[in-house]
Amino acid sequence: YEAIGLKGYWMGYVASRSAALGTPPPELVIATFHGFAPNMVRRSLPDAWSMATRDEILTTRFDLARDALGPALQHADTAALAKELVAIVDGLNLAGKPLAAAHAAVPRPDDAAGLLWWAATVIREYRGDCHLAVLTAAGLDGADSNALAVAAGLAVDDQRKMRGWTEDEWELAVGRLRTRGWVDTEGAITEAGRAARQQIEDATDRVCDAGIDREATARKITVEAALLDLARAIEASGAIPYPNPTGVQRP
Repeated sequence: YEAIGLKGYWMGYVASRSAALGTPPPELVIATFHGFAPNMVRRSLPDAWSMATRDEILTTRFDLARDALGPALQHADTAALAKELVAIVDGLNLAGKPLAAAHAAVPRPDDAAGLLWWAATVIREYRGDCHLAVLTAAGLDGADSNALAVAAGLAVDDQRKMRGWTEDEWELAVGRLRTRGWVDTEGAITEAGRAARQQIEDATDRVCDAGIDREATARKITVEAALLDLARAIEASGAIPYPNPTGVQRP
């Protein structure tokens, strides 16, 4: 991303993930990303749109994905996997899923690796949109959601810094979780908090399932084993470093 004019990891991340929406203002990206601190997004946008064009950013994103996936795809039937995932995308109801809909509207690549990345991205954002709806319905803002994930052991301890939240914002978030009885005085998750977090995960699954038609659901089940094999191959290839800036933990 720096090669096309963007500055730093996070500007590349924010701009490349949100470019499917066009050249959105910070407020729209704050709303759709949810888990990132508003000031972190504002440090990237709208400046990024004057440093590189939207088409340059999207093209670079696909090129980076192809390069990273290349070694892992050597022994996979990429075309078949891409075809299955595209069919799943075609069976999604995108109402109320703005990021998934935006990425679905990005032109579909002609090559198998690019098409696989395109479809996987739509599905990833589809679940993210569903999860965001459940979190906001539960009254959790971005800081609350991250703090609960850390307390539950689902995110790394440095999540606050990586997502751009200040110490004061994080302390307030933990305080709100404490008021709910979801963490104790030390910030450790309680049984009530663990149960609430599991309910959020289960509700996300239900919302996702409600928007997937019968044929896509069947495809989702049959392609799971092949996708798990590919995910393991991607990890083994070293394409995803640990630790990494987004806080993804080793499976």
